[in-house]
Amino acid sequence: MSDVFKNHIHECDLCVVGGGLSGMCAAIAAARHGLSVVIMQDRPMFGGNASSEVRMWVSGAIGDNNRETGIMEELALENLYRNPERGFPIWDSVLYEAVMNEKNITSLLNCSCLDAKMDENRIVSVMGWQTTTQSFHTVKAKYFADCSGDSILAPLSGAEFRIGREARDEFDESIAPIVSDKKTMGLTCLIQARELERPVKYIAPVWANKYTREDLAPYRIPNMDDPAENYWYMELGGEYDSIADTEMLRDMLLKVAFGIWDYIKNSGDYKADNWSLEFVGFLPGKRESRRYVGDYIMTQNDVRAEGKFHDTVAFGGWPMDDHNPAGIATKESPNIFHPAPSPFGIPYRVLYSVNIENLFFAGRNISLTHAAMSSTRVMATCALLGQAVGTAAAIAGKNGVSPRGVYEKHIAELQETLMYDDCYLPGFREEMSEIVKNAKITTDGKYIDRLINGHHRKIGENENAWEGICGNSIELKLDCARDVKEIRLVADSDLNRLTIGAGAYVKNKPTISNTSRTMPFVHLPETLIRDLKVEVYLEDGSMLDASVENNKRRLIIIPIGKKIVGIKLTPVSTYGAEIVKIFSLNVK
Repeated sequence: MSDVFKNHIHECDLCVVGGGLSGMCAAIAAARHGLSVVIMQDRPMFGGNASSEVRMWVSGAIGDNNRETGIMEELALENLYRNPERGFPIWDSVLYEAVMNEKNITSLLNCSCLDAKMDENRIVSVMGWQTTTQSFHTVKAKYFADCSGDSILAPLSGAEFRIGREARDEFDESIAPIVSDKKTMGLTCLIQARELERPVKYIAPVWANKYTREDLAPYRIPNMDDPAENYWYMELGGEYDSIADTEMLRDMLLKVAFGIWDYIKNSGDYKADNWSLEFVGFLPGKRESRRYVGDYIMTQNDVRAEGKFHDTVAFGGWPMDDHNPAGIATKESPNIFHPAPSPFGIPYRVLYSVNIENLFFAGRNISLTHAAMSSTRVMATCALLGQAVGTAAAIAGKNGVSPRGVYEKHIAELQETLMYDDCYLPGFREEMSEIVKNAKITTDGKYIDRLINGHHRKIGENENAWEGICGNSIELKLDCARDVKEIRLVADSDLNRLTIGAGAYVKNKPTISNTSRTMPFVHLPETLIRDLKVEVYLEDGSMLDASVENNKRRLIIIPIGKKIVGIKLTPVSTYGAEIVKIFSLNVK
């Protein structure tokens, strides 16, 4: 390192490398649970493939009531409140704010990790180069979480990793190729278009590819009438090195992107006179590269068996969406949706390194086969993995153990903490506090038992929710005066809400692709509690008003910090729904 450039030294509990949704959620979760965190992100903004630099919308588990909650839902609801047009600049600001508002997080944007110092099988520090300040940043930490997608800490630390597709017989995976190879899914430079009120011309660059309907048939013909059209099939790179060849592939993908738009505008096959090319991504969105090896390697068969692990800490539910490595360069189908149950559990053992003692990871780079990764790689799932890692790091730090030590001694604590933070774990239910268990609960609404059954959403035919109307109350009379830190409610944010169009395929997206003149605005779910009257009865006979106004969250946490004997909760208003639902009430 040249002495010309300054080297800033940071010391923290957890260093997160990578600021996509998984890295963000890891950093936020760890910070909220008391760790000092440094997050190193090589881009000028957070969000990764979900940011305005790439503009891939956020997908997750399919099916009713399977939306990802926890921090991911917090981000989604804030975006609905602030961003009714679902534009990327506002979404970027929501993500930026979520990180910057956490007092325990130090953010290093435009900082690319380039070195790691080791002490045997432990990472001691990592170093990054910040392009904007022309300075180095060295981060010393107890724990490290690689959420970079490309697993930069694998080659720097010597952590075991895999790349490419496993042979069919290695894990007995029916959708794997007969012979293993280094092929991956490809990269895409996405485009977006906007419909105007007047015609607009498009003159293609001379270097853009030329396409006809026959070139793109039968699988890649754009549909400008489909609100779900986001040109994801403009894909290349799976037959190359998805890391080393990225710059070359970007150049190839730009020829594809501008060529596809030339076909739409100028072929005569579309009524596209009023459509204008609004965005072209010069940063390719990447689907697959290095995958770490953890204490367990999750496979296609685990996905198909619904992931019923004793150490489940997250869930998936996207099909095993395996893309052809040749991408748009082949006439074959660009991808195959192999069936997968939704939801299926993902175990904690795939989130930490098998051979580097203090290394976590989250995102598309976790410990699984190519086949299983084709499902878990979608970003809402990655966000859940990040929250699990950040929470695990906090538990590791509190107990002075390694990531593996959390599995060996504290897995139940990790699961309970995640569920308390409104992360759904299929097959598990939250253990309610003794304060609630021993309290007398009365209400003028219905289904009081559902408030404390440990489930936070409808599962199958079981509604798992108290129901009332605004003005109905829930009262808790404690068995004795107790010190209470906080009240926690899980409200109804309509996990089946649609944010684009009306089809099942396009629900759950916080941002859009093409923007037509008739695209509807979105808003916070009508079912969500807006105003909540909270009366807290103290030991001395007085009453504390802890009411909540203009709530925008599904997980409502009300700080108390006093010795109390009772609580009365009264929903005052929603964002439009007549029926109020509350899935869970806990007191800590």
